Amino acid sequence: MENRKIPASMNKLINHIKDSTTDDKLSYMFENCFANTYETTIRPQDDGTTFVITGDIPAMWLRDSAAQVRPYLVLAETDEKMADMIQGVIQKHMEYINHDPYANAFNEKPTGDRYADDDTEMTPLLWERKYEIDSLCYSIQLAYLFWKSTGRTEHFNDTFKKAMENIMHVWKVEQNHAEKSSYFFRRDNCPPQDTLSHDGKGAPVKYTGMTWSGFRPSDDACQYGYLIPANMFAVVALRYLNEIAKKVLSNQNLAQKAKLLADEIDEGIQTYGKVEHPDYGEIYAYETDGFGNYNLMDDANVPSLLSIPYLGYSDLTDKTYQNTRDFILSKLNPYYYEGTVAKGIGSPHTPEQYIWHIALAVQGMTAETLEEKNNILETLKTTDADKYLMHEGFHVDNPDQFTRPWFSWANSMFSEFILHINGVHVKGSPLATRLSTH
Repeated sequence: MENRKIPASMNKLINHIKDSTTDDKLSYMFENCFANTYETTIRPQDDGTTFVITGDIPAMWLRDSAAQVRPYLVLAETDEKMADMIQGVIQKHMEYINHDPYANAFNEKPTGDRYADDDTEMTPLLWERKYEIDSLCYSIQLAYLFWKSTGRTEHFNDTFKKAMENIMHVWKVEQNHAEKSSYFFRRDNCPPQDTLSHDGKGAPVKYTGMTWSGFRPSDDACQYGYLIPANMFAVVALRYLNEIAKKVLSNQNLAQKAKLLADEIDEGIQTYGKVEHPDYGEIYAYETDGFGNYNLMDDANVPSLLSIPYLGYSDLTDKTYQNTRDFILSKLNPYYYEGTVAKGIGSPHTPEQYIWHIALAVQGMTAETLEEKNNILETLKTTDADKYLMHEGFHVDNPDQFTRPWFSWANSMFSEFILHINGVHVKGSPLATRLSTH
């Protein structure tokens, strides 16, 4: 660790975790993963903002970058430079959202670089324009948790306020996607999950009160346009915005608009987002269209159904969540895999029989028993392919077969789980709040 160029606050927390951990490999994995995002993906900008690459792709995803720096909020409580860096990420998010609230990934400069030559409304600043509800949720969440961690409010500036208006406008428009939205996305010569059907507009949906999403947090197209966990995240984010508007901005109009939209989406989830399963009782669907079609599954990427308490939509003990959890951690979930080495949730984004370290970390943080947490910890320890870093997906029988050797989001989620196990939580986060009240 002597060779690492990391802040003293990070060094101190790493040493604290190492002193609290009897397992040498887990200690070194935490050190490696926790430092990796800081050492390899942070790009300070001349204007005080912060650009964050996702790892092996040179673009900045709103979702990934928020999750990548989230564990550093515990450092930002006392480390002003770390707080400045995260504030720079938030400012960059808001600027990007105001540039195009439908885009999911951006270039550092307006170079025109892009993932593919997609047919949608591209600009030189956009790397990709797959519209995903969760991208916007993550930006609100990071701004809120940063306020709770540091007490700072300077980031709730005019750029932030404009971004919030843009987000709510998009979510209102996408409540009536077919009638009101101009968004479309077409990609040629690609797998079906990389483009939207029906001439780029996606499969038909009926009004439910929920807001439509083109793509999942995996960047795969939604089968049905109402992605339940993303709508849940939107409800949480809008309630964060309601609190910010009331307590910091003293803007009752913004607060009321956020509350009303949250209530409309939430009513849609409760009315259209549940199904009665013959084996598990009332569970949440992953997606629906409002016409009675449901996709019963879960995906490794967050927001997921597994992550509902982590997001703060409902408590760990909520009966519908417990039923849903039992379903998605069973072989009835088409993306749950069991092998000789590991078991857990994967994704249609990666090959069959591959499970994700991100999903394992979420399972660990939302587990109610110490036994389950420790089992997850052991799985994480033994599936790093001796790289001391996390990956995207790995084969349940052979962790040496994995995707993405440099995937910062997975490293950050592992770090957050290790912090969680050791009682270190981001202030204001749902699991921290639960622990402080139970």
